[in-house]
Order: sequence, then C-alpha cells, then structure tokens
Amino acid sequence: MKKYVGAHVSASGGVQNAPLNAKKIGAKAFALFTKNQRQWVAKPLSEKSIEAFKNNLKEAGIEPKHILPHDSYLINLGHPEEEKLKKSQEAFIDELKRCGQLGLDKLNFHPGSHLLKIPKRDKDYQSKLESAEKYCLDRIAESMNIAIEATADSNVKLVIENTAGQGSNLGYKFEHLAYLIERVEDKSRVGVCIDTCHTFTAGYDLRTKEAYDETMKLFDEIVGFEYLSGMHINDSKAKFASRVDRHHSLGEGEIGWDAFRFIMQDERMNDIPLILETIDETIWEQEIKALYSFCNKE
Repeated sequence: MKKYVGAHVSASGGVQNAPLNAKKIGAKAFALFTKNQRQWVAKPLSEKSIEAFKNNLKEAGIEPKHILPHDSYLINLGHPEEEKLKKSQEAFIDELKRCGQLGLDKLNFHPGSHLLKIPKRDKDYQSKLESAEKYCLDRIAESMNIAIEATADSNVKLVIENTAGQGSNLGYKFEHLAYLIERVEDKSRVGVCIDTCHTFTAGYDLRTKEAYDETMKLFDEIVGFEYLSGMHINDSKAKFASRVDRHHSLGEGEIGWDAFRFIMQDERMNDIPLILETIDETIWEQEIKALYSFCNKE
C-alpha cells in the first residue's frame, strides 16, 4: 500500500491516546496536537506518556513518518509586534522539541498573518498590501531559521501549510511557500503541506482532471514536489477562489469527489500522510475507506 490516509485525531487524555484513536477508524496515518492548542504553555511530556505513545504506535501499525502533528493556532511566526512574535517563536520551538521527543519528524504549521487592516478604498491599497505581505513573509522566514537553529540537533521538518488567504493569512499563493523555502538556510528541515480546501478557495482549481493537472504543474514549477511532506484532504463549503476557509465532508462541498480520486491515483502523493480534517468525525472511517477504494482504479 503506497497511500497512507488518516485523520486529525484527538489526543485528549494524553498524546498516547492518539495512535489508538487512529487505529479505531482504520487509519494508516494521523495528525494530532502534541499539547492543548488553545494554550500557550503546556506541561512537559512525561517519559511515561512518550513511551506509551511509541508503544501504541506499534500496536496501531503506524510509522512515525506518516504522522503530521499540527502546531497551536495561537502561534503567528510573522506577528508584527516584537513581544508577541517572540512568544510565538518560543512556543513553536517548544512544539518542535515535543515532536522530537515523540520520535516524529514533521511539524505542520500555518505560516502567519500580517494582521494589518488596509482599506480597499485606499488608492495605494495594492502596494501597501504587497509591502505588508513581504514584511510578514520575511519575519516568518526569520522565525523559521531561528527555530531550526534552536533545534539544531533535531531532524523535525518545518512543514508549511498553504492557506485559503482568509483575513491577513499568508501562504495562499504557491509563491509565498517558495519565498519562505528560498530563505530557509537548511533546506533539509523544510517541507510543505497542501490542504485541498485551502488550495481550492485560494483560487487553484482541482475539480476536473485538466484543472487538477494544471494546479499540480504550477505547484511543481513554483514550489517543487520534493518539498511535499503531507496533505490535508478536505472538501470546501466555500466557493472557488472565495478566500474563505470552511471545510466540508468529502463529496459534500464545492470540490466534489473527482479531485480526491485524482489524488489517490497520483504517485506523487505516495508515502506521505494524507490527513482528513473534514467536519464529521463519525464518518471518518467511511471517508478513509472511500479514498482507498480509488486506488488502482482508472
């Protein structure tokens, strides 16, 4: 089996429970938060929970490379305020270290937000927006380099997730991802996660084979498939190019089933975690089975 599909499962009660929750839904991959994602600070992982996590991984038959932990949504590596930027950097470094303790080799994160409110009626709107985005991207790249240097003894990859571009979130253009990668000093420590919902609502179509092929061609030309380290598999409640981030169950949204069939039949998505973040966890097992049913079918 070359495809590894799972979901973002609960780690309630301790990280050691996540592999067992993944096993229950027939997952061969999963995502988790290694700490409460709504809090800045968490208790250090205990040796007992680390050992239990690794043992439960073996019981679930899931390899560490097929796990895609997600950092806290509180973190903004491009924050315009120095004190809050520093707080985000420290929290991010802590999360990288937690991944390393668990024997994991990836940490997925949203790049960051410039948080500036620029009125669209402003005659210099476009130039001010471009300036704000470049400044923020430079701060994100600097934060990534600081985090890599602070975890120099680690092999945990910083996996940048593309975004829908809602609000002032950056990462909605493939060019943003490429810009960050170019400025990371140690390229072996950086990767990318494509979220299908975010991709679609950012303006990259996936609904037909022609559209899918064109989008993936652009991704390869601008970013490069060598950096693809995982995917989030989600349909979208929001319309194409709406820049709105609203996930939906597979086949129930604006994207439709065909895009997910294309992914499951695309060899470039082999051996990476393919993670559901769809809205109804009661049907995750069914969605996983449906995705696997597309393998080896034309």
